[in-house]
Amino acid sequence: MFQARSIKHCKACGGEAPYSIPPDDNRERAICKVCGTIHYENPINVVGTVPAWNDKVLLCRRNIEPRYGLWTLPAGFMELGETTAEGAVRETEEEAGARIDLHGLFTLLNVVRVGQVHLFYRASLRDTDFAPGPETIEARLFREDEIPWEELAFRTVRETLQRYFEDSRRGRFELHCADI
Repeated sequence: MFQARSIKHCKACGGEAPYSIPPDDNRERAICKVCGTIHYENPINVVGTVPAWNDKVLLCRRNIEPRYGLWTLPAGFMELGETTAEGAVRETEEEAGARIDLHGLFTLLNVVRVGQVHLFYRASLRDTDFAPGPETIEARLFREDEIPWEELAFRTVRETLQRYFEDSRRGRFELHCADI
């Protein structure tokens, strides 16, 4: 199981914050010795899209680590003050410079070992004019048989694409949830 245990000092007062189980809780938390603030560590949400144009999907080649040079769906960390849907649209615009119409949530993937939850929405591209941002080397459309499967950056992307093409062949899209 993922255990961050990354908090050493209180975010409120700077005091030492060792881990122990607070009263009325069932797991260790960082608790400030000075002011008593309990610090919670929660999973990070990664949000993105499967942008489609006819029988093709849009992939971005990463210009950043981790996994520099490999292909991914447009996605990234959700920001405070936005919904998962708003974050998915923003990430698609930032990484691919793509304009989309957002559809339903498509995959929800728990990546416990790294403390993340990945949420991908289906989307339709409004056009094929892309303007990749600084985190992307190039943005390109691929049919299923053209996907660079061995050059995909993340397992969540592979799982999402496999489910997308399976559902597309069936003519019915469902919500897919899995633990990676």
